[in-house]
Amino acid sequence: MRIKYRIGVMPGPWPRDADGADFLWRFVDLCERTEIDSLWFSERLSAPLPVPEPMTTMAAVAARTRRLKFGPSVLVAPFRSPVLAARELAMIDYLSGGRVLPAFGIGVEQEREFQAAGVPFKERGRRTDETIRIIRRCWEEDEVTYAGEFWRLDRITVLPKPVQRPMPLWIGGSSEAAMRRAGRLGDGWIPSFITPERFRIGVETVQAFAGQAGREVPSDHFGALFYYCLDRDPDAARALAAPFIPRGRVDDATLAACTAFGPPELLAERLEQYVRGGGSKFIARPMCPPERVLEQVERLAAEVVPAFHVR
Repeated sequence: MRIKYRIGVMPGPWPRDADGADFLWRFVDLCERTEIDSLWFSERLSAPLPVPEPMTTMAAVAARTRRLKFGPSVLVAPFRSPVLAARELAMIDYLSGGRVLPAFGIGVEQEREFQAAGVPFKERGRRTDETIRIIRRCWEEDEVTYAGEFWRLDRITVLPKPVQRPMPLWIGGSSEAAMRRAGRLGDGWIPSFITPERFRIGVETVQAFAGQAGREVPSDHFGALFYYCLDRDPDAARALAAPFIPRGRVDDATLAACTAFGPPELLAERLEQYVRGGGSKFIARPMCPPERVLEQVERLAAEVVPAFHVR
């Protein structure tokens, strides 16, 4: 198999004011006219800063673009009716000509978001597994009847089907449970806040879980989300990024190993570290003031992406 190496982007810090809508279109247009492969959106029900809602934003991106792929990183599976999610994603894939890259996870460790969604926090893992099974069947089968712990379906048909047949379904998360889910239920694995070495071990673990389930995750369906900020002076890059880095996710040593704050050569080397661990698809998220995000994406597209895509 000839592996394609690709870099997508996720918006960084979002403008707080009414300029956010204009910012989105400028961001999308920049990605569409460059070699950036894909555009990704996080899902949060409650956040201190504006976060685009992924499903509606992906529909808008589908209408705005012709080349760019896009996906959620990640949709929180327990928040959604599996049939409704299957139908929405299938429709966006249909309208975009097959450019959706679905990815699912269990969500952040904040019980209040699950309370807001009407979902018991302790059920999030089991609900995610059941949701993924149902979504797959809705995409692949003409009529679905199903009886599970949380959902019962009686002869349900989802039309139109996705253009992508089969539609790849990626799994986010860096825990062993996420690796198990990716191996047994997913078509790919894309964690965040994970060092290259732990990523390498994770790829092996995902494939081991897949083997136990009598399946195999395609070797070109592994990647990672990482934060970056480009500046020839690493100290300046770290200072620019520091106010926007989420706190408490990992320790300082892990953060240093799974981010790229400095010149383009540092970012390219970080990518190569993940590649040596089995990765080929990446999401780069700029960490900087909102007014510098487009500049950072422009530099990524000009100084890093072309060489990586043809490696």
